[in-house]
Amino acid sequence: MADVAAHVGVSRQLVSLVLGDRPGPNPKTREQILRAAEDLDYHADTAARLLRRQRSRQLGVLFTMEHALDAHIVEGIYTAAARFDYGVVLSAMLPARSLRAALDDLLGLRCEALVLIGLSAEAPAHLAKIAEQLPVVEIGQHTGAAGTDSVRTDDVAGARLAVDHLAGLGHRDILHVDGGELPGAAERRRGYTDAMRARGLTEHTEILGGDYTEESGARAARALLDRDRLPTAVLAGNDPCALGLQETLVRAGVRAPQDISIIGYDDSSTAALSFLDLTSVRQDAQQYADLAVRCAAERLDDGRTARRDIVLSPTLTERGSTGPPRP
Repeated sequence: MADVAAHVGVSRQLVSLVLGDRPGPNPKTREQILRAAEDLDYHADTAARLLRRQRSRQLGVLFTMEHALDAHIVEGIYTAAARFDYGVVLSAMLPARSLRAALDDLLGLRCEALVLIGLSAEAPAHLAKIAEQLPVVEIGQHTGAAGTDSVRTDDVAGARLAVDHLAGLGHRDILHVDGGELPGAAERRRGYTDAMRARGLTEHTEILGGDYTEESGARAARALLDRDRLPTAVLAGNDPCALGLQETLVRAGVRAPQDISIIGYDDSSTAALSFLDLTSVRQDAQQYADLAVRCAAERLDDGRTARRDIVLSPTLTERGSTGPPRP
């Protein structure tokens, strides 16, 4: 950094701000410093910088890469972490990689706090043990592990919003394709059944087992097409499930919303695609990220020790996949 500063004729502190992508320097100076760094083939030695610090100021983020919403949350975490002057280290949860191993990798990289996105409650005892050493924040779930914070949406209320919207349009035969044992699925099932009962539609209540993938939606669609009569509306476990459901039905000549109304969950970028135009229960990815990073910073910088379980109220984004039931 001293070489870059001398090359441009600015202070080393200014170079640090620019190369750390922090606010302050004007655009012209920023461009000069970035060009000088490129000319001098300068690359920050992150490992050396971390070794010099008493604190790493690194947040470890563990995610699954299975759900569209996860990518939006990760993007939001980078933005939120920068505001608190924290870096981000990512670790993906894969079928061949255990939760314990993925967490231990982040701990080995001197992460000061862990943010877990949408994982199942595979090892709450292990999470509680880790939370004795450093802050742990769960997004999209609440395992109840001792010492952890959580940020999640009220999925019971979200499913109720979906059913109320469909019932308000005149639907009675409303089916739910659920998310199996994945995070939020049990709460969405309960919200669906509660809302159907409250609307006097208990006899029409039906749940097909699924998960949060396009293929589970396609399987549900094929099962429905084998019946003599389709339901008039479906609440899918999430947006990818709704996509698989709608695409399979469309190929069979069943249109949404003319023949069947479909609602997804998450309101991801998939839902807004023009060819899908999916009504979906919204979870705010940026708000998730902001609150999760704030929870970690409160523990690390302010010394908070009390647990926090933040439950956000969902909203419904109405698009073209829902309408009144067919005659």
